[in-house]
Amino acid sequence: MPIEIQLPRLGWSMEEGKFLDWLKKDGDLIQEGEPLFTLESDKAAQEIESIDAGILYIPSNGPKPGDLVQVGQVLGYLLSKGESAPGTVPQRSGANTEDPQIKLAEPQANGLAESTGETLPRATAGHPASPRARRAAMQHRVDLSTLSPSGQGGRIRECDVLAAADSASSVGMKSVPLTAMRRSIAARLMHSRQTTVPVTITGRCDATELLALRRRLKSNSPSDQQSIAVIPTINDIFLVLTAAALGQHPMLAARWAGDHLLLPESIHIGIAVDTEAGLLVPVIRAVDTATLTQVATQSQKLIAEARAGKLAAIDMHGACFTLSNLGSLGVEAFTPVINPPESAILGIGAIVREAVPLDDGTFVARDRLTLSLTFDHRVNDGAAAARFLLTLRQLIEQPFQGVV
Repeated sequence: MPIEIQLPRLGWSMEEGKFLDWLKKDGDLIQEGEPLFTLESDKAAQEIESIDAGILYIPSNGPKPGDLVQVGQVLGYLLSKGESAPGTVPQRSGANTEDPQIKLAEPQANGLAESTGETLPRATAGHPASPRARRAAMQHRVDLSTLSPSGQGGRIRECDVLAAADSASSVGMKSVPLTAMRRSIAARLMHSRQTTVPVTITGRCDATELLALRRRLKSNSPSDQQSIAVIPTINDIFLVLTAAALGQHPMLAARWAGDHLLLPESIHIGIAVDTEAGLLVPVIRAVDTATLTQVATQSQKLIAEARAGKLAAIDMHGACFTLSNLGSLGVEAFTPVINPPESAILGIGAIVREAVPLDDGTFVARDRLTLSLTFDHRVNDGAAAARFLLTLRQLIEQPFQGVV
């Protein structure tokens, strides 16, 4: 009997993935554990291994490169020697995602009312309309006679009119389909919103010494162009300083595990990376025990792989905390979104030169930045989060002690 090759569920939120290509040809002998096809899911491309052995049969109506396929969908078959192949794979229809309890009535047509007078328009197809619906119809110039009522007793409601107006206004607009990665990002953001109690606090700190450390690291790098040296960035320094602060305030590194929390034995920190395909969060491992150069080497490698679309799924799992730096884009403060199952995330703002008053009434120019910490209030109270931010601020203002 032919063995079905189905799309496996690779993550808690996975419902579908983008089929990229077969790694084997039709008729090839497949051994158990051999890479069989590639799939883009959870924002990364992965090779999927075969869990059975047999002769690969790729049906003519199977998925093509770039097709979205659902979990459990049959992609092909593994056959025994001499076994006849099925003609086609069964096609799965997309699930109906509309909630009938909240669905707005679909307009039968989107005609515009010709009258511009002050009299509220009335339905002419035998359906009564509420006063709010008639006002909305006059405001948006929607012909009530073209609408299907959704209210009790066949009554046209305001939402029916607004649905028609929205549909009419979208004529001529370009439809942009969501990619698998964009769907994954949206799903994780909704999960974060539904499962956390986020609170964001901000704090200002002096970054003058931080920039001085960065200049020293650059000046100490080999001047010989033939030498390959990794020069730590500001973000790399933040990683090391944040790991040191988390060591003093471990509850900010707690991760949810069902109905309890886990405290990590080693500090793995995710870094938000902007790519053409969307936001990716590779994880820098063991930041608390690594040197600054080791952290910079990891960071440089993972960022390059993320932007080249070669980041493996394993490289985006296991973080206990995340850094999101929008400072290079001129953003001074923002509200970062927690990346579940983590319980906190730090936003780093732009470094700005400001006049700072001294005790004698004079002013001095200093480089300053804003830190934005979003934390899950179920895990930490505001005072605990503020103490962590204070510790991090002290480390940033004296980075030579925390890094070198």
